[in-house]
Amino acid sequence: MINKCIIFTLTSRLSQLSKISVLKNCLVVTALFLCVACSPKLDWRTVQSPQEGYVALFPGKPDRLERHIQYQDQDVLQTLEAIKIDSDIYSISALHLNQGQISLTPQLLSQLKDNLLKQAGADDSGLTTAQSYFQTVDRQRLPVEDYYLKFKPKDASPQSIRVRWIVRKNPSKGAWIYQVSVLHQEPLAVNIQEFFSQEAYANFFEEFHPE
Repeated sequence: MINKCIIFTLTSRLSQLSKISVLKNCLVVTALFLCVACSPKLDWRTVQSPQEGYVALFPGKPDRLERHIQYQDQDVLQTLEAIKIDSDIYSISALHLNQGQISLTPQLLSQLKDNLLKQAGADDSGLTTAQSYFQTVDRQRLPVEDYYLKFKPKDASPQSIRVRWIVRKNPSKGAWIYQVSVLHQEPLAVNIQEFFSQEAYANFFEEFHPE
């Protein structure tokens, strides 16, 4: 089982940022540093993270956490940049595997995806996927799969999340596993894909550019 500190997916203990949220790992980590007031205004800005090998567009200045965790007796670097705007949490997490750890990439990625349903306490009926694309820093267009999940935490309102995972490997630098997600902490009035296709969310996904 992956150490919960490195899983930015869904659990039932996310209430540290919002008492009605179920993204514990996004919050267990985020709660350590995300203590700023929420702003209703989207103030889009480019955030460059050269050490993690990506450029992103956030709707405000994100907070950042960096730590080392243990996975299968290996030391893995974990970073998170996140911001909470009203009922939404925008976050980008990055796991770095060095050259000697690249072989762990498929297993780690698979377990991150599997935990999406398990941690939310949901089943496949609340999950939909869709093919999309992302662009690298040098504007190479590559395919990616988006996951859309609706779920209802115990004693809380229905919530939803859009998340995608991107793996980038470099023989001389190792591998990065990126998780780009937005958690919406209120019920939806429209189709989940339609909702997350709004500019307020689409910008965040479309303007994430890894190396």
